[in-house]
Amino acid sequence: MPSHMKTASPPDSPFPSPVKLTGCHALVPCAGSGARAGGPGPKQYQLVCGVPLVTHTLTSLLAEPRIEQVRVVVAPGDRFLSVDDPRIVLARCGGASRAESVCNGLESMLMDGVPPTDWVLVHDAARCLVTPSDIARLIDACRDDEVGGLLALPLPDTLKQEDAGRVRVTVERVGKWLAQTPQMFRVGALHAALTAARPSGFDGITDEASAIERQGQRPLLVPGSARNVKVTYPEDFALAEALLAYRAR
Repeated sequence: MPSHMKTASPPDSPFPSPVKLTGCHALVPCAGSGARAGGPGPKQYQLVCGVPLVTHTLTSLLAEPRIEQVRVVVAPGDRFLSVDDPRIVLARCGGASRAESVCNGLESMLMDGVPPTDWVLVHDAARCLVTPSDIARLIDACRDDEVGGLLALPLPDTLKQEDAGRVRVTVERVGKWLAQTPQMFRVGALHAALTAARPSGFDGITDEASAIERQGQRPLLVPGSARNVKVTYPEDFALAEALLAYRAR
């Protein structure tokens, strides 16, 4: 397992002061290239309102007082991210896919002595518009649940199935949800579910909930927010910057 690094605490940390509560952690896979976003480097490190996009993500996670620690999974050779905050651990064990990065990050947590019964909130680095209230709503809904769950939105639009560039059929949208993050599960259970998928190269594992579902479990759907978008394409940066600037005002 590649090594990870804990950072020191400076007097001018940009993140809010913690209110420590054990048993709840966050994990942010941050090893992707973000090729669809364009730009000179990985999208999570491109500047939004003057700071790297992922900084906004971390700020929202650390504003939730019940999150004890955030583990950021970066590529082994990553030299972009340098965070001086004692609640953030850089785990240099990023994999070839998001699922592999999450699995490796969970393994590093367990190796560091995090109890497998603790909760972990896995959140996309590029969902920089998540709010502390979104995160709190997920924790409140899942903290006493046997399985855990995820933020999601009921599908608001008509859904079409495509065939050769043309509509094949209109898909019934009732009961269909758009998955978001964070997704909140027990550390040990999620690690076991992802480890079981590793031999297939994590085929079909598109998020943490899908791994849990393969174990016969049914994650809880917790209503999220339409603002919690994932920055994916070049035009998304302008939207994120406008919303963050408005929020700051």
